[in-house]
Formats: sequence, C-alpha cells, structure tokens
Amino acid sequence: MPIRNISDTARWVATYRAMESARRDAIFNDPFAARLAGPEGPEIVGELKRGKSLAWPMIVRTAVFDEMIVDRVNNAGIDTVINLAAGLDTRAWRLPLPASLHWIDVDLPALTDYKANAMRDETPVCRYEAIATDLTDASARSALFARLGGESTSALVITEGLLVYLTEEQVGSLARDIHSMNCAKWWLFDLASAKLLPIMNRSWGRAVAAANAPFQFAPSEGTAFFERFGWRELEFRSGLQEAHRLHRE
Repeated sequence: MPIRNISDTARWVATYRAMESARRDAIFNDPFAARLAGPEGPEIVGELKRGKSLAWPMIVRTAVFDEMIVDRVNNAGIDTVINLAAGLDTRAWRLPLPASLHWIDVDLPALTDYKANAMRDETPVCRYEAIATDLTDASARSALFARLGGESTSALVITEGLLVYLTEEQVGSLARDIHSMNCAKWWLFDLASAKLLPIMNRSWGRAVAAANAPFQFAPSEGTAFFERFGWRELEFRSGLQEAHRLHRE
C-alpha cells in the first residue's frame, strides 16, 4: 500500500500542490510543497489508482480555501487562525496575511516535528505557532481549546481534509468542542457528499483503509448535520462549480 499512515495523506496533498505550482498557469503558488512532500509524496501519487488524474479536487480545494481564508482575515476582524490537522499546510508562509495575525497549526507530534525541521530556515509572514496534539484525544483537545479560547477574541477554525476520515460521532464531538470556544466565530471545512463517498472509496478506499484512515464521514443531510451543534452555514462553494470557474475540471 502506498499510504502507510494518516500522516502520509499530507505528503499526498503536498504533491498535488507542488504539481499545480509547477504549471505556467498555476492558480496558486506553494514554493515549499515539493520539499515537504519529499520523495514519498510523488511515489504515493504514482501508486494510487488515478493518482494524477484525480488531483484536481484537492488543487481546487486549496485555491478556494486560500480565497476564503484571506477574505475572512481581511473582512471579518479575524485575529487568529486555528488550523486543525494542519498536515503540511504552508499558508502561514505563502499567503498575503497581516503580520499581526496569529496562525496556529495543530497536528500529531511526528508530523509537526517533520514540518518544523523542513521549514526551519523559512520565515512566516505572520505570528506562527505549531502545537503537537492528537485531536482524537478528547481530554487533550479540550485542554487545547480551553487555552486557545482564552487567547483570541475572533478566530477562524480550519479543518481541511479532516472530517471525511472521522466517524459521525467524532465529527459531532469536534463540532461541539469548537463551538464551545467563544472566540471561534467561523469554521471552514470541506465536506464529502453521500453520493461522492462511494466514488472516493472505489478509487482510493482500499489504500486509505490499509493505513487505518478509511473514508467515513459524508452526512446525507449535508451541512445541516452541524446545526444541532450550534453552527449555521453562511457560505457554500461547490467543488464542481469552483473547478469550472478555476479551469481545473
């Protein structure tokens, strides 16, 4: 299996960012993606079924998240971005963010250490912090959120590429805990539809399941699932429509 564990999915996505950044008509530029993906990233993409031809959804997701993050920071008074399961994200280095912004990446210790070592000679554009925490550990997560909730007045929480790997119960618990932070004014996430999940599993399901990271969460009610935890949808972007807009079908 090309994917050995959940952290390898970060190398997989970083490879897609590197592929897009190498295009002459790139819709974003991540000069650090190839370095972070390492040699393992292209190997994963090469071994996955339709690994290259199905790059476009994650490339589009990256570009759309970039747009929405910059918009919230510039127009919604955000003082903190809390990036949960951040993986090998490099937005704190590559986006046009104010120096006063506090950007916090949270992920597993091994991945956090790897990224810190790879980026040790690079300077973030804003006030950057990396926190090593297992977000599936409820007590550790509660302690982290209690701390972060007291340090910010208006935060944007990001969970990019995370929810699909969780159970419905885990997503509900996470939604409740994020909502408990008074500072968490906005939550940006991607959501697989119930119709999409079988398609994803046909292409990559065996590979991610073998790495103990199966695709799971795709609620039939869509974002209405989150209403019971206090959340209300403000803006929705369709992956297919955004791919058409960005010329990445």
